[in-house]
Amino acid sequence: MKTKRILIVEDEAKMQRVLEIHLQGAGYEVVKATSAEQGLEELDDHHRDPGAFALILTDLRLPGMDGLEFLKKVTKETPALPIIVMTAFGSVETAVEAMKAGASDYVLKPFALDDLMLTIEKVLELHTLRNENKRLKAELGRRYDFEEIIGRSSRMAEVFDAASKVAPTRSTVLLGGESGTGKGLLARAIHYHSPRADGPFVKINCSALPENLMESELFGYEKGAFTGASQSHAGKFEQADGGTVFLDEIGDVPLAIQVKLLRVLQEREFERLGGKKTIHVEVRIIAATNQDLRAALEQGTFREDLYYRLNVVPINLPSLRERKEDIPQLVDHFLKKFAADTGGAARSLAPKALEKITAYHWPGNVRELENIIERSMVLSSNDVIQGDDIQLDARAVSTLGTDGIPFLPDGMSMEEYEQELIREALRRTNDNKSQAARLLGLTRNALRYRLSQMGVEQPE
Repeated sequence: MKTKRILIVEDEAKMQRVLEIHLQGAGYEVVKATSAEQGLEELDDHHRDPGAFALILTDLRLPGMDGLEFLKKVTKETPALPIIVMTAFGSVETAVEAMKAGASDYVLKPFALDDLMLTIEKVLELHTLRNENKRLKAELGRRYDFEEIIGRSSRMAEVFDAASKVAPTRSTVLLGGESGTGKGLLARAIHYHSPRADGPFVKINCSALPENLMESELFGYEKGAFTGASQSHAGKFEQADGGTVFLDEIGDVPLAIQVKLLRVLQEREFERLGGKKTIHVEVRIIAATNQDLRAALEQGTFREDLYYRLNVVPINLPSLRERKEDIPQLVDHFLKKFAADTGGAARSLAPKALEKITAYHWPGNVRELENIIERSMVLSSNDVIQGDDIQLDARAVSTLGTDGIPFLPDGMSMEEYEQELIREALRRTNDNKSQAARLLGLTRNALRYRLSQMGVEQPE
């Protein structure tokens, strides 16, 4: 590990020597300067190495240029470089002024050397954490860059164009599209290309929250608001202050909660459950749905005023069958991804395997394609994955014509086929009505109506 280098700017020879010996004994490399001007020269000599110094320790009272002016010059040139200032006891006002000018911390003379070392360690640790945080945010930003979302078809080009235009704004965005089309990925990309990129991105899966817990999860609660509320709790909107809230599956929000969401959209304010204090938040809202919200308006399951508040900038992601020209690129991406994850060699698809994949209808969209590629890589021992290694959903394949367009199986009416699709959706979701409705692209009320027509009993 590289030894951390500290620049000491101190004109008193005895103090400078004491600091040098103590810092070197703690494992630091020391560079000394007896004036602010000499300190700037040392920084300039190392300008080619931005990490040359880990920290500056400077006195505020110096001959010539004083420590405060030195501090301002350094923070202007290298704002990320931590600086600790030393000042005489009784000059706290000067120390506070130094903090406002960009100092990381200060110590009052006379000080114990052990206290100084603790301050140095604290400042360096905080600096490391901040750098790591910046690195991770930059990595996330690259991961969710629009260019990292696979798809160069004309349909996806329209999506990227709209998303890149709306990202820098404060406008609310409504993402539409079937399950598995990448709405969550696009929501994150919009966030990381916005002025709020350094703020939190809080995802809320509205379909996964029970109705009786949704209000407290979204808006928080005060101590004693209900049995078991032993302490106050900040909700998702408070946690997202300064960032973005992603309301996934917005169509599953009950009407009672929709009223409260409307207020947040309009006023950016709410009260916690059991509380009286109005809480203001500065958040950007992105919502997503795989349902037809206009149909939900007609059925009375979704508020019209909330719909228009959400539908400021609508972006609809195409299904995979609508952009099949992107499939080869997606396949290549997933092959490389799983090879990297497992440490195995890169593999490829035989032409027949790619033809088989391209002809498939992909009801589960990109998410299903990813699963199919992973399954093929796990089960196949071939470097080149063959057509027989691709195991598609037999039910979906059986309902496709040669052109990839669905047709009814022989001897089955449209009504019977619809009922079979509903039963299959319920089987896949273990009879979870909300999840089955999403899988079918229906609202919960629409599914309940069809089940009643089928004679399926439903609990009240």
